[in-house]
Amino acid sequence: MSLLELQGVAKRYREGQLERVVLHDVSLAINRGELTVVWGLRGCGRSTLLRIAAGIELPDEGVVRFDGRDLASCGDGVLGTGIGYCQKLLPSGSQLALDLVMTPLLASGLASAQARSRARESLERVGVLGCATMRLSALDTSETVRLALARVLAHEPQLVVVDDPVQGVELLQRDDLLALLRSLADEGIAVLASTVESTALSGADRTLTLSEGQLRGPPLRELAPVVALRRANARSAGA
Repeated sequence: MSLLELQGVAKRYREGQLERVVLHDVSLAINRGELTVVWGLRGCGRSTLLRIAAGIELPDEGVVRFDGRDLASCGDGVLGTGIGYCQKLLPSGSQLALDLVMTPLLASGLASAQARSRARESLERVGVLGCATMRLSALDTSETVRLALARVLAHEPQLVVVDDPVQGVELLQRDDLLALLRSLADEGIAVLASTVESTALSGADRTLTLSEGQLRGPPLRELAPVVALRRANARSAGA
């Protein structure tokens, strides 16, 4: 049984008197330890697809199952535990990186010492333990993406959903981020990502195209060439 299954998913939005179909009859199955990347142009519905896959939005038609359970009947119980949705962090924040990872853990009921320990482990896992005492405003875009991943991974999810992880990241830092996503999948975590950048398809087990509301095969090679991964090199010194 696949960890995540979307069957016949459709999503529509009202815009005045008009109705815009964002997703139409979308089906997708993702297994544990699989890295799947959905490529598409801006405005094609990639973010909507990921929010539905994470259980943040409900489809108008179809069903989404996580580990055999219908997300529509699970409420918010799966999001944040079994499913980790990676939200982008605004680089203008003044909160310390360690505190940003600790706060949701404290809210879940963990004792302060345990939350701090798990937060540090999560920061080290994504290569930014050296940023633990830095304010969010002092981090570059790549580091904020890693920090967002750390917040998710601290809850030990089975599935990580991340929308456009390389957006705004410098070209020389993108391969390292993609290598991190690949390593998470190699550890057995299912990863579903979206992108508008051709280079973000590197290292994926499966690449799909979202176009006209439907999932199709891999992007054309001339549109989305796959580039080789380089060894990760991020800040990881102890804080």
